[in-house]
Amino acid sequence: MRICVVGTGYVGLVAGACLAEMGNDVLCVDNNEQKIKELLKGNIPIYEPGLEELIKANVRENRLNFTTNLSEAVNNSLICFIAVGTPQGDDGSCDLSYVFGVAEEIAKSMTEYKVIVNKSTVPVGTAEKVKNIVKSITNYEFDVVSNPEFLKQGAAVDDFLKPDRVIIGSDSQKATEIMQELYSPFLRTGNPVIIMDVKSAEMSKYAANSFLATKISFINELANICETVGADIEQVRIGMSSDRRIGSQFLFPGLGYGGSCFPKDVKALIKVAHDSGVPSKILEAADNINKQQREIFIDKIIRHFNGDLKGKTFALWGLAFKPRTNDMREAPAFTIIERLLDAGANIQAYDPKAMEEAKLLIGDSVKYAQNSYDALSNADALILVTEWNEFRRPDFERIKKLLKNPVIFDGRNQYEPKRMQERGFEYICIGKQPFNEAVKV
Repeated sequence: MRICVVGTGYVGLVAGACLAEMGNDVLCVDNNEQKIKELLKGNIPIYEPGLEELIKANVRENRLNFTTNLSEAVNNSLICFIAVGTPQGDDGSCDLSYVFGVAEEIAKSMTEYKVIVNKSTVPVGTAEKVKNIVKSITNYEFDVVSNPEFLKQGAAVDDFLKPDRVIIGSDSQKATEIMQELYSPFLRTGNPVIIMDVKSAEMSKYAANSFLATKISFINELANICETVGADIEQVRIGMSSDRRIGSQFLFPGLGYGGSCFPKDVKALIKVAHDSGVPSKILEAADNINKQQREIFIDKIIRHFNGDLKGKTFALWGLAFKPRTNDMREAPAFTIIERLLDAGANIQAYDPKAMEEAKLLIGDSVKYAQNSYDALSNADALILVTEWNEFRRPDFERIKKLLKNPVIFDGRNQYEPKRMQERGFEYICIGKQPFNEAVKV
């Protein structure tokens, strides 16, 4: 099939590359000329496992190309995906100007029937507005479809190529059949294409992400309760997740959720609820707990040093909001760095993939280490923020020698407290130690 994808951000690049991998002719469009030039050279602006190789392979096979010419892309395509950003305002509302702008340009470029597919995460009712915009500009036949993405950063390529399900929101039999044909190669293992009305499809994305975010906030609140009553959140988590009705996914205590989806989608759904006159107490609680979780962790650090962090140096392991990505949007590291710097501390940070991103976003207010052990040199404590694989089994003797004091604040519960005690560390984690006290050597 002939496809254009408007927007070469995270969603657009993954969708374009994966659709091309299945034999489609895909033209990705962006109005950023420099970005398109870099993509044509094979320089990918984001880190996502497997994506760079996929893009380069399909460019070589001439199934995937990049352009700034939206009109040309539309004219050469049957299906036009909209995958542009929807920036969020302070009140949680989505700025849909990019979506509507692309819809206008598609309409102006049309010379025959098109399926216009909204891949961006948008509020309920957006497809209807897109439809009205296009209808006001062109007399050519078209359909507007909602096709939300459910990609996990760090596993996006696999998620697209082997989806749990594909949701198609469509009010047109013609468009539905075209979309089913497009996705049929991705669903040969029997995972379903779920056809529903457009508004329900738009709501499905918000509903799924908000539920997962709520699970994370729930386990974090439970972890804080466990600390005060002397229970071990890891044992509690195993006991809970063994119930098939609950499951183990997204039930790991830590520093809360971040990234481009969960924080934004929870706030957006809260805004939708408020605008509709519906209370959203669970969603608001999930959002508030997520913010508080980072502050609770920072308070542990401050209390450990008797309220005085001035002149202290902290090694920070992890800057990305999660492993296997360089994305720092809404990353817990931001809050931790800001609070520690405000308290007069120094930070030596390392992340396997997000160092360049951090330099752009944070600047020179922190020292950027060459590797994980370089970050430890003469630090008063190690703070583990992101659970990258390379941090799971480090050389603890080397860590002890490099740190001024053998103190680890673990925001991801990577290590076993008793073993850390045996190794001679003060180890402060989440949901395992009564009254927030460290394991004393």
